[in-house]
Amino acid sequence: MLQLLNHLLTEAPSWNDKSHRVGMVGLPINAILDWPIGTPSGWAAFLDPDVNKMIKKVLNAWGEFLTSPDSAAVLDSSESGWFSETGTNELTAVANIGKTTYKFEEMFHCDPSKPHHGFKSWDDFFTRRFREEVRPVASPDDENVIANACESMPYNYAYDVKYRDQFWVKGQPYSVCDMLGHDKLAEQFVGGTVYQAFLSALSYHRWHAPISGTVKKTYIIEGTYYSEPLFEGLGQPGRADIDMGGETTGQGYLTATATRAVIFFEADNAKIGLMAFLGVGMSEVSTCDTIVKEGQHVNKGDEIGMFHFGGSTHCLMFRKGVNLKGFPEPGREQNVPVRSQLAVVQ
Repeated sequence: MLQLLNHLLTEAPSWNDKSHRVGMVGLPINAILDWPIGTPSGWAAFLDPDVNKMIKKVLNAWGEFLTSPDSAAVLDSSESGWFSETGTNELTAVANIGKTTYKFEEMFHCDPSKPHHGFKSWDDFFTRRFREEVRPVASPDDENVIANACESMPYNYAYDVKYRDQFWVKGQPYSVCDMLGHDKLAEQFVGGTVYQAFLSALSYHRWHAPISGTVKKTYIIEGTYYSEPLFEGLGQPGRADIDMGGETTGQGYLTATATRAVIFFEADNAKIGLMAFLGVGMSEVSTCDTIVKEGQHVNKGDEIGMFHFGGSTHCLMFRKGVNLKGFPEPGREQNVPVRSQLAVVQ
């Protein structure tokens, strides 16, 4: 295992059809740890703070390579390159939502005439930016319309959430106190609403403000990187959908355990008031990167941060009494576009 990890520290994730089919594209370290994660002893180990400190060192070292020019080597049109025919098709298919048929270079800031499409590193590619006109802000002048903070697939939404709950059990109820790292502002979200959605490794990974308002507080909670709840069980040979089960179906659990960024906003709309954004790292995502500061005013749709290096999940949290309608139903086959309408405040 250590030899494999050592090898990966100077390798960027490459594209290949097989890794895409099992869901591990962009997540090579997860592929190594996938089986021990699902064991009782693995559950204990990957919750251990000392183990996570060492994992963070490994991920930070890998992150240094992924921001270097050498990591851009996989951004070519070879069979294992991200701009191979199948790689480009998958990247554009994920981003082409509804009836759009944009080419990759029409959706994202890049230059196909340059080496690596103009991306300076793997991380530069991973945090690529949409062209402004491709993802317009929903109803920019209507403060009752909530914009989608991340290009993501709906996972769950819950009402009347509790201050403390048993997030490690199969139902994965949201535990507001644990999600927000025992911050004193957590009490304001008791009885409120949580919306959660998943970002695959192929998705756009920058975050955008769901409302217009002022940043009241922001911080990072150091947590786990590969912990999955025991109820997920072990994978089964030949069943890639089960092997990846903990990666996607344990998302509720991760909101209270994984490394995550928290941003509180005081909305301009008094009907919303204080709300919170959680960016939750999953697996290889060792960096939740906020780019806003306390006291800063943001407009709906403005960029507020990003994930680096892998798939992830995020939550929006609203206080009790905020009447929200129209959340997209979990189970849809496509992402909800970033900055599009997510819900409406009544």
